[in-house]
Amino acid sequence: MRTRRLSRMMTAVTLIALAAAGCATSDAKSGEEDKVLQYLGSPGAVILPELAEALGYFETIKLERVGNAVGGPESIQLAATGEIDFGIAFQGAILKSYAKGVKVKAVVASSGTSNGNGLFGYVLEDSGINSGKDLIGKKVAVNILGANLEFVTKAYLKNEGLTDDEIKTVSFITLPASNYELGLRNRQVDLVLLSGAQQELALENGGLKQLFAEHQVVGDYISNSFFFSESYIKNNPGTVREFTEGVAKAIEWIKATPLEEVIAKFEDIVSSRGNNETTALLQYYKKPGISTEGGRLSEKDFQVVLDWLEENGEIASGRVKAADVFTNEFNPYVD
Repeated sequence: MRTRRLSRMMTAVTLIALAAAGCATSDAKSGEEDKVLQYLGSPGAVILPELAEALGYFETIKLERVGNAVGGPESIQLAATGEIDFGIAFQGAILKSYAKGVKVKAVVASSGTSNGNGLFGYVLEDSGINSGKDLIGKKVAVNILGANLEFVTKAYLKNEGLTDDEIKTVSFITLPASNYELGLRNRQVDLVLLSGAQQELALENGGLKQLFAEHQVVGDYISNSFFFSESYIKNNPGTVREFTEGVAKAIEWIKATPLEEVIAKFEDIVSSRGNNETTALLQYYKKPGISTEGGRLSEKDFQVVLDWLEENGEIASGRVKAADVFTNEFNPYVD
């Protein structure tokens, strides 16, 4: 069994430096694969591996939740240094980390924009904001810098014809995701990006106006994926295969199951944790916008983001290829 050698209190800079130097990613092979996967969850919600475990799709591996996720970049840093085993991240965060030498690889989809899913940008009805130009000098809420929300907003602003200098005037303010709606209504920020249950609840409260949708800005793509570090995959291929197969089957189970049954299953999973987590938001759950069978990944899911990152100078041209950062080798739904 592996031991965790790094403190969760280490700074992001230190984590990235260690990962890039190869000082800590996964313990050396001991002849036995890791079967207890540590990860970060989300209060009152169910992520796909948790569903897969509850449905009995894992035969030899078990999940161990060690905290709550803040965002993809943090999860990448922790996975790269062995603090957790897998995480969820926006494709752009995976690409940017890989370009910096933090080698993680996506193995199966987590969410996407098909069937009207994804992120939606909202402003207050009385804000006077009606276009991208109206966001010049304004503030946007994000859970963490450099992830999906920032990418989609900047892509929208670019599509609206804003210059690079005008886009730089838009400030990205970090807030806990649970505080987005409150931050908007208190005019702490001018724009929030919402999805799923959070979006449905905010719309029910009224007074919001949709400015844009992720699927309109970027198109139909897998926006977020489950990933492991490359070294973890190398040392634990059987574990990664079982994990990927289970998540892929869970995706197909959700697609084939009536929504009310999915929600009921999620409520059972959350209640069984014994953490007094609320299940109230689950009534607003929407099925993930994953159009591919079993959450298969493709180069286009990453290339659309990579093109934008290179165009805006966030990744040097040719530094990383879309094919470098994902694999379908463990997905049973690949021909």
